[in-house]
Order: sequence, then C-alpha cells, then structure tokens
Amino acid sequence: MTSDPIRIAESRRLPGPNLLWDRPGAVLDIAVPDELADRFIAAWRDAAVRVLAAVGWGDETTAWRRFPGGASLVISAPIDALYAATEVNEWAFAEAKAQVTGGEAPALDEAAERLRCEIEEERSPPLRAMAAAARRHRVTFLMDPRVVSVGGGTGVMSWKVDEIPEVEAVDWRRVHDVPMVLVTGSNGKTTTVRLLTSVLTAAGRVTGMCCTDSVNVGGEVLSRGDWSGPGGARMVLRDPRVEVAVLETARGGILRRGLAVRHADAAIVTNIAEDHFGEWGIHDLAALAEAKLVVARAIGPSGRLVLNADDPHLAAAAPRLTVPLCWISLDSDHPVLRAHLDRGGDAAFLDRRDLVVVRHGNRAVVTAVGAVPITLGGAARHNVHNALGVIALASALGLSPAQIAPGLERFRGTPDENPGRLNLFNLGGVTVVADFAHNPHGMDALVTMARALPATRRLLILGQAGDRDDNAIREFARSAWAFRPDRIVLKEMEIYLRGRQPGEATGMIREEFLRLGAAPESMTHADSEYAAVLDALEWARPGDLLLLPLHAERERTLGLLDRLQREGWTPERPVPA
Repeated sequence: MTSDPIRIAESRRLPGPNLLWDRPGAVLDIAVPDELADRFIAAWRDAAVRVLAAVGWGDETTAWRRFPGGASLVISAPIDALYAATEVNEWAFAEAKAQVTGGEAPALDEAAERLRCEIEEERSPPLRAMAAAARRHRVTFLMDPRVVSVGGGTGVMSWKVDEIPEVEAVDWRRVHDVPMVLVTGSNGKTTTVRLLTSVLTAAGRVTGMCCTDSVNVGGEVLSRGDWSGPGGARMVLRDPRVEVAVLETARGGILRRGLAVRHADAAIVTNIAEDHFGEWGIHDLAALAEAKLVVARAIGPSGRLVLNADDPHLAAAAPRLTVPLCWISLDSDHPVLRAHLDRGGDAAFLDRRDLVVVRHGNRAVVTAVGAVPITLGGAARHNVHNALGVIALASALGLSPAQIAPGLERFRGTPDENPGRLNLFNLGGVTVVADFAHNPHGMDALVTMARALPATRRLLILGQAGDRDDNAIREFARSAWAFRPDRIVLKEMEIYLRGRQPGEATGMIREEFLRLGAAPESMTHADSEYAAVLDALEWARPGDLLLLPLHAERERTLGLLDRLQREGWTPERPVPA
C-alpha cells in the first residue's frame, strides 16, 4: 500500500452516460485526504481549464464528485480522443498536486504540445462524423477499438474502425433501433433478464440478451462468461437477428464506462443492497442507489423506469427523478404504489394470490403467483418481485397480459434456464438448493425461502470474496445464520481471495457464527467450494436440506448435482468426485 496521501487510483475513458453527466470524457478516481479535498479539486479544476484551452478543447468542461477519502474528477472530450483525454486529465492532476503539496509544477507549454500530438494521432473525423449522424437520425451509436455501428439488431450497420464510410453513403432508411431494456440492481438482475427473455420469446420476439452468464440470441449462446457490461450490450445489438434487446447493466460497467446506450425503452432497478462498497467512490447505499439510477438517463418521455416500492432507498430517491415511473410491490396497499396509481401511473403488484398489472389506468390479472414456477408458490418472495418486474417491463414494451403469462409460466428456473439462481434438486430424498446469493440482501431472500421448506436437518456451505470489508463479511454470515443450520461447511475460494490470505474470510465467518451461538463441532472447513459440496453430500441423509450458495465452481457443482439427480443417486451411496 502506497503512503502517498494524494494519488491516482484509476484513470479511464468514460464514453457513455454516467454518474456525473451524459457527455463522453475521461475520469480520474483519486485518493485525497478529506481536509485537502476542496482545495485540491479547486486546483485541479483551474489546471484542467488551462490545459483544455491549451490543447484546443476550450469548449470542453469539468465535473467532479467527492466521496470519503477521495474524489472523481471528470473532463469532457471528443468521442474520438478519449485515450488522449485521460492524459490531459492526468496532467491537470499533476499540476494540482504540485500546487497543493508545494512540488514542482509540470510545464504546460511542453505538455500541451505532446498532448496535441496524441490527440491528433487518435483523432478520427469519420468516426466523429458517424457519431454525429447517428445523433441526428436518433439511432444508437456504438464503438470499440475495432468496430463502429449505428442502429441495433435488425436495423444495425457495422464497419471496421478503419473502414467507416462517408455519412452520405449510408442508407439511413435501413438503420433503426430495436426495443431495448436495461436491467440493473443489487440482486435479481440475471433472473429478471432470463425471465423477460422467456416472456418475449413466448410472445414471438427474437430476443438478444446479455447477463453475468452469457450472451444469447434467439436461444443460441454466442459467448459464455460475465457479459453484463458494455461489451455484452454491443454484442447483442450488433446481431442483425435481434428484434428486442434485454441488457443486464451491472454497477461496475456503469461506473467504469457509463451506459452502453443513450436510449432505452424501459429499464428496471430491482433493489439496492450493500455490496462492493469502496469501489469507484461508492461507500454507502445512497451513493449506490445513485449509481444504479444512472439507467434513468436513458429513458425518454415515452419510456418507463420500473422501481421496487418495497425498497426504501429507491422510494427515497424517486422524487428526484423526472422520467415516467412504474412501481412494483408485494403489497397492493403500499403507500408509494397507491399514491402513484391515484395519479394515473403504471404499476405491477401482488394482490393476494394474483400478479396484477395496471397500464394507462387499465387493471388486469396476468396470472396467479402459484402458476409461476420460480416463485415456489409464493415462498420465494424475491422471485415474486422478479416476476412483477418482468410484467412491468413487458407491459412497457406493449405486451398484453395474455402475451406475458405464457413466458412466466413456462420458465422453470432449472440449471439450464437460470444456472445458479434458486436451482432445486432432489437427490434420494435430500433437497438441495443452489443459488448465487453473494451479499446480505440476497442471502436474506434465499434463507427466507429455504426456511419455508421442510427439513429434518439443515446444512449450509459458506464463504465470501475477499474484496468485501470485514463488516460486510460478518453481515453476510449473520444473514446466513437465520437459516439455523445444524452443520456448516466453510469453503475457501482461491479465485476470489482478492488481496486476502487463505483462511482470512472463512475465519471471520467462523468467528461470527461462534458469536451467534454455533457449536464449534458443527463447523468444518473445505479447501475449495467443490470440496465443500462433496462434504455436504457425504453428510446428507433423506429428509435433509442442503443450502449451497455457489460462486467459485458453480458450473462444475451444478453439473455434478444434475448428474446425481439423473442417475438416481441416494445418500447411502458414495459421492463421485
């Protein structure tokens, strides 16, 4: 760890709408003592204005955001010079640091000449002209180091960056956007993406989706892995088969690069829960809500932003929003929901045992909650929320209740359809629940569901990634303790140590469980997630319930569980490694 109190933590391009504004530019995340922050920001702003003028960017501007122990410093820049813009911003930082610390200031004239050369080398008049033309035609413009495209899906046109045609040579009659949905939040994003894709597919739409697991178009997997950032959105939107795009939009992508698109027909923020604090200047739930709500920047007057009324952080942030809202809730009498409906707003909610949608003042039952398999008859409350969110999004896209219901009812949440999200297995009388729960909010939802399932004995495996702070790791353990497990297997996850030593995170979890009342002999330790699952299966007997939050070796574990279920494995038999 460096001892320098004022330093750059990260310097990066920011091409899309972001936490501070809608303009492209470059951002510095810096560490600076709180007592020096205001003085440093003022010095940086003055330096930035001078260097922007010196390189010929006098029309560009600055923005900043403070957070505990640091700040984000942003300059706007032309879309075809964002790499050079990071160098411009770093020069302004060096000048400001010299002023505040009394160091030697860098020479502006010499730096400006070098920076102008970098800007000229990066400059691409065809790229800038195509971006401007896309704005005029009100269609999506996407770029990466290799490809530039306009429009999306069935209306997309793409070129290599060194083969961009003249704007006049493009047949703009062929270029158009397809309906786009952005899905963000702390929990439930991937399930929402997959469930909405099921609804749209059942309604006859060729759907492209990207999420933390894959990119998929029309049921064909194009790539596996975490594609919840701008790269996944580009892959979906550049596929000419796509008629509707459903784009998971993770917090990391929003903060690192901004939104992939400037316009969407609908977006949802599923919830706000403590996770990844300390990254990119997000230190509390209010700031996290602000980051997730960047998706509102993409919603126009005819679009809809779907928000969860049962989440107090979203309810508190909503009055500052100026886009059309659609609220969802498990409580048909929720005051936020009722007030919104009284004003003629749209909503989707649980009314006793029915999933109901209100659109343009028209109320309709979509289906019974028990008819949606992933809700487990309503016991999986978090999936009731996800189903309501999908109903609201599909309605915003113009689907009728009759068109929405089949996709909800046919989506079973199996490992094939929704891997690692509330996957249930019956192994010779042993109930196994595998889920991606990775923060206290997600664990609360998982435990609430699992507690409703019958069990003679309960087992839990648990570990946590090392990039959470100590309190977050202990809070995760406290959430899991509500399951009241008879046996606990603490799992190491080597690929998620993220700066911690082996045994450090599991040690904190063990200490917290002991403090909460767990018997020392009820806990064992496994060197890997897969080894923890094998330990759990060897312990199990008919009537037991095994709760398996999976992170590091999810595909391998789900493959094992699926094979054991297909082969009719029973607990008295050996567990194949």
